[in-house]
Amino acid sequence: MLIELDDKVVSTQIFERKFVCDLNACKGACCIEGDAGAPLTIEEVSILEEDLEAIKPYMREEGIRAVENQGVFYMDQDNEPVTTLVNGAECAFVYFDEKGITKCSIEQAHIDGKTDFKKPVSCHLYPIRVKKFEQFTALNYSQWDICAPACACGEKLDVPVFRFLKEPIIRAFGEDFFKELEAVQKEL
Repeated sequence: MLIELDDKVVSTQIFERKFVCDLNACKGACCIEGDAGAPLTIEEVSILEEDLEAIKPYMREEGIRAVENQGVFYMDQDNEPVTTLVNGAECAFVYFDEKGITKCSIEQAHIDGKTDFKKPVSCHLYPIRVKKFEQFTALNYSQWDICAPACACGEKLDVPVFRFLKEPIIRAFGEDFFKELEAVQKEL
């Protein structure tokens, strides 16, 4: 089912489904699997190009090479910008911690105060995927089998997708929109 809020169409799955990332279980597989890089806005492409030197110290050598050879993005099959990949697989901006968990070099540079950019909003909002159309913006829940541990963790903790993603939803759409989502949840 879909709900219309201003210029947004929202899937009710973001209220019904439960989700809390469990990086110890999935190891951040969403950053290294899939058929394309992470979706970017044109503004995010500019920020990545501008802040690349501050981010590079956190990147793996193969990620740096990929970005130096191909740039920070490429155009996907929908002609939208996405992050560059290493060997057509993982995002060029990933690195692995001592436990083998995928981490984001952009986010780490942000945590260390090297950039104001936290990470692409599409990554921050996952598993919500946003698609802009002429008349409206669609927010859909993206179900992916690699996120089964996150769904199990969310069920155990009883955390709906939209609540887990409060910070990125506010980042992307504002606090008033999040309050509208809370009101919708009460009605459901």
